[in-house]
Amino acid sequence: MRIEDYALIGDTQTAALVGRNGSIDWLCFPRFDSAACFAALLDIPEAGRWSLRPAGATVCTRRRYRGDTLVLETEWETPDGVVRVVDLMPPRDVTPDLVRVVEGVSGRVPMLSDVRLRFDNGRVLPWVRDEGSQHVIVAGPDMVRLVTPVPMRVEDHSSVAEFAVAAGDRIAFVLTWQPSWTTPRAGIDGLRAVDDTVEYWLSWIDQCSYRGEYAGLVRRSLITLKALTYAPTGGIVAAATTSLPEQLGGSRNWDYRYCWLRDAAFSLQALMHAGYVDEARAWRDWLLRAVAGDPADLQIMYSVRGHRRLPEWEVGWLSGYESAQPVRIGNAATGQFQLDVWGEVIDCLHLAREVGLSRDEYAWEVQVALLDFLEANWQRPDNGLWEVRGPRQHFVHSKVLAWVAVDRMIAAVEGYGRTGPLDKWKALRDQIHNDVCRNGYDPRRNTFTQYYGSAGLDAALLLLPRLGFLPPDDPRVVGTVDAVQRELVDDGFVVRYRPLAEGVDGLPGEEGAFLACSFWLADALSLIGRPAQARQLFTRLVGLTNDVGLLAEEHDLTTRRLTGNFPQAFSHVSLVNTAFALDQHHPLRSRRAARQAGGSSAR
Repeated sequence: MRIEDYALIGDTQTAALVGRNGSIDWLCFPRFDSAACFAALLDIPEAGRWSLRPAGATVCTRRRYRGDTLVLETEWETPDGVVRVVDLMPPRDVTPDLVRVVEGVSGRVPMLSDVRLRFDNGRVLPWVRDEGSQHVIVAGPDMVRLVTPVPMRVEDHSSVAEFAVAAGDRIAFVLTWQPSWTTPRAGIDGLRAVDDTVEYWLSWIDQCSYRGEYAGLVRRSLITLKALTYAPTGGIVAAATTSLPEQLGGSRNWDYRYCWLRDAAFSLQALMHAGYVDEARAWRDWLLRAVAGDPADLQIMYSVRGHRRLPEWEVGWLSGYESAQPVRIGNAATGQFQLDVWGEVIDCLHLAREVGLSRDEYAWEVQVALLDFLEANWQRPDNGLWEVRGPRQHFVHSKVLAWVAVDRMIAAVEGYGRTGPLDKWKALRDQIHNDVCRNGYDPRRNTFTQYYGSAGLDAALLLLPRLGFLPPDDPRVVGTVDAVQRELVDDGFVVRYRPLAEGVDGLPGEEGAFLACSFWLADALSLIGRPAQARQLFTRLVGLTNDVGLLAEEHDLTTRRLTGNFPQAFSHVSLVNTAFALDQHHPLRSRRAARQAGGSSAR
């Protein structure tokens, strides 16, 4: 199915995608960094799919989340009556459960359930045992139990059930994963799990302090962000999937089931300003654990548990989503040198300080060590925030984030009583600022450029006023926003950069509009005094959400489809932060305005 035809369910450790056709086509368990998963989104015939729908039906009549929860309701109107399937993953104790409840609304509807599990990225066929009250599905280290009152039969390494549901009936299916060598635990009550899960999500969303004009959009994005959180550690993955292509049929297919450090500041901002202090603290603590050690060894990403080794390899037996190859597991970008990450981490920890997270002496020691490394290395070329696999360059955004790191450390000394070599840091801040303005700005075109000496642009330049590098009304900022609108906007949406321009990318093919960058444009337009344009763009962007409010990484401008991994945390975080920025009464606006008005001596 199309990427936008999927909805997300999860338990903050595990996630699954449910299609409009009643099929669960992607499930990672027991954790995001496990090798065990369904793989049907990668177009493997009969692989990793659990289809549960009326016999003969293809696409549902309607679907929705049950209020502000992650409990999904899908309804079919058939000639025999109306039936509803409720999908959820209840908050877990130890092992994950996937619950599907079939509810008869009217008439008597024949149903079909077909559970076909394929482990190890679609390669391993399991044994399926019929044990009367349940089916036990085993492959190596993985064991899944399927429990339901409906009679089932084993058919071609799968569990199949045919039954009918009448008005008022409620029939539960419970699928539970656990290690194959452990003793099966007592199963859960699938019907009770529905109410428990609804209560969990409603209790969580009640903590949201935002009551502004975009409250519905913000709440759904925050729920999605929470679903992409690995609760035991606080890490937030970029997406629950791998290798959903940025270009349909292309090779820009990456594994996003990891935690990117640069996402930390954006995520913390969204969580903090919505009132989620506990989640923000957990994310900060994950960050501090992940970056512990030699500052020179800082990586751009880690696993949800903080693992550093994320080797990338290609899954040759998978044909890829809509033939987009290769399918990748792991991410080789983890070995890149991306200068901006040091600045992102320091900015993130400064944000935590600004919004009142408890003082942490260890956090300050980490920041000082990171800045010492940055002081000695900021003049090196790098791979940039877009992880280009071409030659390293002096990317302007990377240099600006080096400036941000120094600026935030100075602010910590001047405003929060921290100790540091203030005069030396101020001189370094001036040096970096002057270097960027001298080498990264094109006075003829009145715009900053993607990297020193480049004629190309980069959507990340839209962040300059947001980061406080220059005031929003500086002519160079306004000129850069105008240049991005001229050169990087297609049909009203922003592409990150022109991939084939000057060979900077190092990869074949093109890509769609990057949704986070498009939100950045709306943010920048608001900051430079064009609120009507900002709101118009924001309205178009939120119009790209699918029928249950989810966004992928990109929007294909030719096919008008969502592309890239899904749902994408960065897109939803950007939606939340831009909604806050556009809300005239949100405290985020006043804090940002104070920072931008205060300026720095380097300006």
